[in-house]
Amino acid sequence: MSAPHIDTPTIPSAAPGIPLAKDALLALVRERIEVEPDPSDRWDLTVVVASGRLRDLMRFLRDDPRLRMDVLLDIAGVDYLAFPGHRDARFAVVYLLKSLAFNHRIKVKVRVEEEALEIPSIHDCWKIADWMERECWDQLGIVFKGHPNLKRLLNHHQFVGHPLRKDYPCQKRQKLTVNDPMVDQLQLRLRQLGYTVLSEGEIHAPAVRGGTPGEVVGTGDKGMQDPDLTTGTQVGDMKRSVL
Repeated sequence: MSAPHIDTPTIPSAAPGIPLAKDALLALVRERIEVEPDPSDRWDLTVVVASGRLRDLMRFLRDDPRLRMDVLLDIAGVDYLAFPGHRDARFAVVYLLKSLAFNHRIKVKVRVEEEALEIPSIHDCWKIADWMERECWDQLGIVFKGHPNLKRLLNHHQFVGHPLRKDYPCQKRQKLTVNDPMVDQLQLRLRQLGYTVLSEGEIHAPAVRGGTPGEVVGTGDKGMQDPDLTTGTQVGDMKRSVL
């Protein structure tokens, strides 16, 4: 006598332009990564994942053909200090993702303990995450391990503390006394474009010799010409007066 056949439930695939239901979306994620739905989200799907599995989850959400979460909409930091009834970690980072192909969305939450304010960076998964992580660190002090340039973004370089923390004095003012020349970022950008920085803090442009009017001679410019300067237009005359 053969054993009775038991049908196993299947997870439907999303059709183009039609989002998956929350239950189906959660089931797909749980196939690969251990997550828990956030009970505080009553309208959408928010999954809570351990920081050690964050990168695995984000790559899965982006690359799985059934999900294709190709847009990172935002990265939001949260400080739950004095939040009514909150008993978990003081801080959290929430990632908002959307699939342009299927129109479904998901939020990924990582809880961050106050004594260990560090989670992995995902700047190499979505380019926009670079600045989003900088803003989150700037405002809340959460460190994104592996970020290539975790610097202030909204606050000036002399700013002390993180103003979106609930214990930051709301009336505190911090004046900037020395401008940040941002030379290091300028030098990095110039090197990426093929220029050579000859000395620290100075960008040297080679002299133009023997070229036609408007010719730009130098490393990385490939001998480009300004059409206004070469054709003798009124705009070209104005540019010459400035140069």
